[in-house]
Amino acid sequence: MEKVKLSDICNPKQWKTIPTGDLLDEGYPVYGANGIIGYYSKYNHENPVIAVTCRGATCGSINITVPNAYVTGNAMCLDDVRNDVDINYLYYCLKHYDFNNVISGSAQPQITRQGMDKIFISICCHDEQCEIVDRLKKIENVINFRKQEIELLDKLIKARFVEMFGDPYVNPLKWEKLKIKDAVTIEPQNGLYKPQSDYVTDGSGIPILRIDGFYDGMVTDFASLKRLKCSETERQRYLLLEDDIVINRVNSIEYLGKCAHIKDLLEDTVYESNMMRMHFDPEYYNPVYICKLLCSQFIYDQIVNHAKKSVNQASINQKDVLDFNIYQPPLDLQNEFANFVHQVDKSKVAVQKALDETKLLFDSLMQKYFG
Repeated sequence: MEKVKLSDICNPKQWKTIPTGDLLDEGYPVYGANGIIGYYSKYNHENPVIAVTCRGATCGSINITVPNAYVTGNAMCLDDVRNDVDINYLYYCLKHYDFNNVISGSAQPQITRQGMDKIFISICCHDEQCEIVDRLKKIENVINFRKQEIELLDKLIKARFVEMFGDPYVNPLKWEKLKIKDAVTIEPQNGLYKPQSDYVTDGSGIPILRIDGFYDGMVTDFASLKRLKCSETERQRYLLLEDDIVINRVNSIEYLGKCAHIKDLLEDTVYESNMMRMHFDPEYYNPVYICKLLCSQFIYDQIVNHAKKSVNQASINQKDVLDFNIYQPPLDLQNEFANFVHQVDKSKVAVQKALDETKLLFDSLMQKYFG
């Protein structure tokens, strides 16, 4: 292995940025800070090139472009890569690199040409580079395949929902329409706010569900939740119950209102202030059906209509949520749907386990080659 300065094996360069108004709906792809942002009538790179995000919160993100692409000044292009360096090897190498060492600026993080001059990487012979790239690409292909499997299972659930209940916008089966306020036994309640000083890492305290702890209607892992100290009064007030529904009340507009069905609690758990919890009447509603309905575009559009928007974030309150329209199909039909989701979820768990193991293998090889 040879340790070399990055700027000795390529030419880091920022190209001219295209005004947003000049972007097109078709043409040559334009790469900004976070991948493709639009299209343009010209390109500035005929061959694939590595683009390092050099402005904003995602500084240090790495993309490799398609041929005939335009890269804007929000990314640093690694032009003129030396002939004995495989571009894909360099891509993986930089994916593993900690760019925090070269990021400057406080209000607006950035990576400058001078910062790029501080980067050193390890280079092996070209044949070995190609072997490493081949191994990593094969594992990445498996990772992408597993992700596609999960996406297909998610689509299967959404398709089954529409098949059984119809499109909520049309309501072709004429289900009774009512407000959430008429369907809950526990109305929406904001969660617990605690300062960072009350969080603990020694295993004591009580776990707290935060907005990063759930995705696509499910809590990702109760065992990995952060823990904090709270009083008995706080514990009782903010304790999650089995079959509660939690909904995010403050976030960027695209994530506002994401929700989860609380099930299989491992221990007493509270929830944070950026979300609300509520409980639907079990005599009329299955929480699995409710959660999938709340995750639909039908509900999201109601969220957007009620949202109070400010810079970089939006919010909804209890009154907004109580005013959302929902439908009440027969409970036995909801239960049938919930059983179907349960079977699909078992398949998703198996695929997710395989995906996690493959990701672990990929990470270990990245550490071996570039750590």
